[in-house]
Amino acid sequence: MNGKERFLTALSGGQPDRVPVWELAFNEESIIKIGRLFTDDVPPVKLVHQMTMEEKLRLLELLYMVARKLELDGLTSIHLFERNPIDDKHVRDGWGRVLYVDREGDAIPVEGPVSGPSDLRKLKTVHPQDSEFLMLMLSLDKLGGDTAHVFHMTGPFRESWAMMGGMQKLLYYYAEDAAFVKDLARICTDYIIEAIDRAIGLGADAIALVSDLAHNYSTMMSPAHYEEFLLPYHKEITDFVHKRGLKVLKHSDGKLWRIMDQMAEAGFDGMHPIQPQCMDIAEAKAKYGKRFCLLGNIDCEILLPFGSEEEVEQAVKEAIAAAAPGGGYIISSSNTIHPGCKAENYVALVRAARRYGKYPLQG
Repeated sequence: MNGKERFLTALSGGQPDRVPVWELAFNEESIIKIGRLFTDDVPPVKLVHQMTMEEKLRLLELLYMVARKLELDGLTSIHLFERNPIDDKHVRDGWGRVLYVDREGDAIPVEGPVSGPSDLRKLKTVHPQDSEFLMLMLSLDKLGGDTAHVFHMTGPFRESWAMMGGMQKLLYYYAEDAAFVKDLARICTDYIIEAIDRAIGLGADAIALVSDLAHNYSTMMSPAHYEEFLLPYHKEITDFVHKRGLKVLKHSDGKLWRIMDQMAEAGFDGMHPIQPQCMDIAEAKAKYGKRFCLLGNIDCEILLPFGSEEEVEQAVKEAIAAAAPGGGYIISSSNTIHPGCKAENYVALVRAARRYGKYPLQG
């Protein structure tokens, strides 16, 4: 099997020849740190919005080199929504939202064009632009058809609260004005489906719908609120992807048990990352292994930044033993490979997956 076949077999709940290796994302600095293990020709360490176009292309070339060297089975291409710098720490996107860019490159919405129901009438209509798919087009060109190309798209919950410049503002309206929340979700979902449609047309092999719905203690909303305000839009997205012949995985950190049945009802094919601080992957396999492909679970909070290569190997061995029997498991970190992760530990993760992930699994 090649990487694409391996990844898609597992995402469909099947058993490939070995456990696929994939990541939701690599931060700019983490790409450079891993790349230095293979070459001295790396771009300067900067956040992407601070880079010139030449530096951005060099960074992507380095990522593709890493993917080839490590024989990753899948690679994620981020939806590159327009972001224009305001100052060193803030950017404005195509919707007019202001985002604070932290030191790891995460862009956190702090101001939005919508503060309440009356603003929806003034909200400009936005459609995906060609530039938003540059990473996907380059990935397809550089890595070809042997790699699974996953398109990373933000989900309607995150898009909705980003429009308001803060999650708490959206959650307030969950209680105060359900119709407004649904109108806002409609606008965001229409844009998401349009972008996904473009990505599929370009050649994406799978979709990752990304937005956190939980923290380490519980979900950010009740199951009743999920059913009313998110499930219909999630199902609309998964139905669209399935009609186009692709699979869609859901990313959310945190303790998701309260809404796992509803997310299965929404039609997601995979669940990422089964965060080890609050979810046991053996329990997830026992309860949901026939409903979802499980992805992730290798701790990037403590283990990958501070652990030894031997400890990483042991964690990989244990995750595979718990989640891989029968197929339906794709190994990755418990979120992304961020700057705090040791490059050597990420390589140890990949090599351990190769060592212990061959089917039939060895006890």
